[in-house]
Amino acid sequence: MTFIGWIQIALFCAVVIALVKPLGWYMTRVFSGERTFLSPIVSPVETVLYKIAGVDSRSEQDWLRYTVSMLIFHVGGFIILYALLRLQGALPFNPQGMTAVAPDLSFNTAVSFVTNTNWQNYGGETTMSYLTQMLGLTHQNFLSAATGIALAVVLTRGFARSSTRNLGNFWVDVTRATLYILLPICIPYTLFLVWQGMPQTLGAYVDATTLEGAKQTIAVGPVASQVAIKMLGTNGGGFFNANAAHPFENPTAFSNFIQMISIFAIGAALTNVFGRMVGNQRQGWAILAVMGVLFITGVAVCYWAEASGTTGLNALGLTGGNMEGKEVRFGIVSSALFAVVTTAASCGAVNAMHDSFTALGGMIPMINMQLGEIIVGGVGAGLYGMLIFVIISIFVAGLMVGRTPEYVGKKIESKEVKMAMLAILILPLMYLGFSAVACVLPSAVASIANAGPHGFSEILYLFTSSTANNGSAFGGITGNTFFYNTTGGVAMFVGRFLMIVPAMAIAGALAEKKALAPSVGTFPTTGGLFVGLVVGVILIVGGLTFFPALALGPIVEHLAMTAGTLY
Repeated sequence: MTFIGWIQIALFCAVVIALVKPLGWYMTRVFSGERTFLSPIVSPVETVLYKIAGVDSRSEQDWLRYTVSMLIFHVGGFIILYALLRLQGALPFNPQGMTAVAPDLSFNTAVSFVTNTNWQNYGGETTMSYLTQMLGLTHQNFLSAATGIALAVVLTRGFARSSTRNLGNFWVDVTRATLYILLPICIPYTLFLVWQGMPQTLGAYVDATTLEGAKQTIAVGPVASQVAIKMLGTNGGGFFNANAAHPFENPTAFSNFIQMISIFAIGAALTNVFGRMVGNQRQGWAILAVMGVLFITGVAVCYWAEASGTTGLNALGLTGGNMEGKEVRFGIVSSALFAVVTTAASCGAVNAMHDSFTALGGMIPMINMQLGEIIVGGVGAGLYGMLIFVIISIFVAGLMVGRTPEYVGKKIESKEVKMAMLAILILPLMYLGFSAVACVLPSAVASIANAGPHGFSEILYLFTSSTANNGSAFGGITGNTFFYNTTGGVAMFVGRFLMIVPAMAIAGALAEKKALAPSVGTFPTTGGLFVGLVVGVILIVGGLTFFPALALGPIVEHLAMTAGTLY
């Protein structure tokens, strides 16, 4: 580890924190229906869209109608994307003549992009036409991200409103998230990426002759526009198979830094939206502090593990750290930071191969996802996931002091706690259940590249990434098989929607309650004690749930490495 490395990490954190308040202020105005500097341009477009769709922007929905609207919206998106993948061979904007995608891979990919997971069992430049990349994948990147933001705002409204069943209008919220937030940022962001050297063209792939006289085909395409929303919307689906390690998808150190910032920007700012909407910005900062403690801890461990290298390398005098699987332009610190950022958020983009990380370095991204990706998390998903843990923590605090738990003026009762536990428990059912099946199924085991604990980590990472809607791949495993395409698709669907429904039920229950004024016995939720309590609850829940599986994978691999055994 170096001083310059820590400076890079500190600079990243400083920029993210600086963006929280202005971006949070802006998004609060958007979802409160207030005028913004973009209103003169965007408001007429918004009005026309409502008229075309037959949406009354003044009509609000209760939690059940809101949820049903969201589910119908995504069923439609799945059908459209699946059809596009199956028919791409007969559709335009396909200069390389890509054929139809196989049914099981089409299923996996359609579920993946609709759920904001963007798991990729394919190589983009060898499988997808330009039309599929633009109309199918990039399109869903916007809509799945907008949905996540809308759902976070709904749960926030549940805490902020009282004595009402109305939580907003799904069609209005997802439209505003797209028109006022995602598109206005992505347009200049795309131009920035083009300036940095990223391709943005509909022209065919380029044939070139190398210095040795060999023929090479260089893949290009409308890359920058997909990468912008891929990062900002915490989607992660790369245009190229190598993702953000590809020089056309991440041309410079500057683009690498800005891409990391964009992964965290909206998710971190939504904590400020929460504070503003509940009438106390300190509540939002407390939630961000919980995220920050977990994030910094993860970065420190991952950076230390990668900078320390392996016992085998150190024995040979190669003490510069573990450079295997790293893009040499970025090095250890940027690779470790990117890995933690992309798995703390539900992004899944990678600029290094996590399969090549040391055992403990690769364990941190896995833990980030297993905790539910609440450390900033996916746009929207991180906030409502963290608020679920806050409800559990407040309940525990209420048990300790012997009074009904309260949070921002709302009593936390049995219904909220049951729904919160349901949302938390559904995730390990997919992580661990499918991993157990894969470990005993010969055809599934045949897909892994390594034996022993590292091979187990490859399987566990796949289902963790799928269920957590992250999409990053540990690598070293052939995922494009019928088993992994179907089970991975189911895991992605469950991880997204079976967590959303309980969260929406919590929002509905909270909105109907009266707001309570704080009293002498109210547990303070803006200070260090609250931050420590929530961090403790998260780590205890995560430890009790996942430590046995981690012990079989990265932990035992680390112990074996210190004894000289490598996998």
